[in-house]
Amino acid sequence: MIERYLLRYFLAVVDHGNFSRAAAHCLVSQPTLSVGISKLEQAVGAPLFLRSNQRVELTEAGARLLTHARRIEREFNLAELAGAKAEQAPVLRIGVLLSIAGELVARAVAERAMAKEGRIEIIPGSERELLGRLDAERIDVALTLIRPGADRFLTQSVIEEGYGIAMAAGHPLAGRAVVAAEELASETMIVRRHCEALSATSRYFVDRGVRPHFALRSTNDERVMQMVAAGLGITVMPESYRWPGMARVALKDFGERRNVGLLYGARAAGLREAPMLRALEASLRAEGPRIWSSP
Repeated sequence: MIERYLLRYFLAVVDHGNFSRAAAHCLVSQPTLSVGISKLEQAVGAPLFLRSNQRVELTEAGARLLTHARRIEREFNLAELAGAKAEQAPVLRIGVLLSIAGELVARAVAERAMAKEGRIEIIPGSERELLGRLDAERIDVALTLIRPGADRFLTQSVIEEGYGIAMAAGHPLAGRAVVAAEELASETMIVRRHCEALSATSRYFVDRGVRPHFALRSTNDERVMQMVAAGLGITVMPESYRWPGMARVALKDFGERRNVGLLYGARAAGLREAPMLRALEASLRAEGPRIWSSP
């Protein structure tokens, strides 16, 4: 008999792309998760993954199991929901892209709390993780990037914004409207490792001969902004980010933009008027006057 936790380990590896991230998601050590996958492979009678240094890929047997595992997990989730107390309000599960400013989400939560309607669960994740959770019906809606070809979901674009330089408010360039890459050649940089524009940012500076020293690489935007405000270095981030002591300046000829909005899961189309989603939309749109195209 295949135990449910083994299927959850399997799905975590599929959704997260490697064993270490899957183990962190499942709140177990990587050796524990690896042992679990080995047990599942023994039960199935075939290897489930092709392993490499970069990521793992499904074998033919793994691909066959994936369909069944998704359905089994979905049925377990439905059974758990059916067993919940009848008087409890349904939970609206909202996935939030890691590179969306936490301030905007917090503002929406505060406004929604005033409505005192329903329960919510916030699930942060990468763009890939959120799409996987929508497919698996583990979240109802995702606040994420709207990209061409996302037509398998109901989409609702909310804002489009550009990127710019974030620097300490006391920086000599902080009062400028726009700076060129060449003016930043001697600056120390901070890298937002989860930024969807990271590759474009790297090409932009390399093409202009700017190869700065990196003082910090982080996926924690709050920590990045704290260090920027403290003067450790400068960084590139979406224009909607704000932090006390941090100034924003446009980056000349950097044309990257992103479309941010809501993706609805298969059974979530009727949730478009939910107070929390309307609050999220209002919070994002409130940033509208700050959103610009770099000169």
